[in-house]
Amino acid sequence: QFVEKSSCAQPLGELTSLDTQGEFGRGGSSSPSSSSLCTEPLIPTTPIIPSEEMAKITCNLETKELWDKFHELGTEMIITKSGRRMFPTIRVSFSGVDPEAKYIVLMDIVPVDNKRYRYAYHRSSWLVAGKADPPLPARLYVHPDSPFTGEQLLKQMVSFEKVKLTNNELDQHGHIILNSMHKYQPRVHIIKKKDHTASLLNLKSEEFRTFIFPETVFTAVTAYQNQLITKLKIDSNPFAKGFRDSSRLTDIERKG
Repeated sequence: QFVEKSSCAQPLGELTSLDTQGEFGRGGSSSPSSSSLCTEPLIPTTPIIPSEEMAKITCNLETKELWDKFHELGTEMIITKSGRRMFPTIRVSFSGVDPEAKYIVLMDIVPVDNKRYRYAYHRSSWLVAGKADPPLPARLYVHPDSPFTGEQLLKQMVSFEKVKLTNNELDQHGHIILNSMHKYQPRVHIIKKKDHTASLLNLKSEEFRTFIFPETVFTAVTAYQNQLITKLKIDSNPFAKGFRDSSRLTDIERKG
């Protein structure tokens, strides 16, 4: 089921009126109190059997090589009150779609487990620190270019570079809300848009597929814990050019 709690069963916005923030999965009632917001993923985490047509669709992680490098070290993503973009970016391509059909492409981020972590500097590893903090309001990020035609999806990559991560539970910008020091798994969803699809409330009747890439698992942090992650981010992110000036690196990072 898509709507798992009565608090989720509120209109989630018309697809036609989505802004570029993809503010879609706010769920909950009109009350701003976070306790009334739905914390269950808005798309089920238990696999369902897709239709024969949807089963033909495959999804490929385009930035896999870079994600693998981060995954080996233990990926960390910064979260801030105002929202921070992810690096690496999730970029995917699809095949097996019907060129004539229309599709909505979405992303969400779900907890990997019910634990909170801490980074042990002397061991350079993550350790379980206790039970997870209470879950936060679940949000879906609808790609702002949705709906896509199948023809478009066969020709182009879908990039989620505008997704922002926040730790602000009262965020009004449609950013994905996460708990610091918790592990998360991004998920990419493709929904075949039917003529009557106005909002995600009728997702129950929609045909959809969910794709999970285990190498994109990350720990949300407010500051990088592992300095090798800091170095890899600086070395591989074109927007971090300013930090590559050796005067701004520590001796250890320079030697690395």
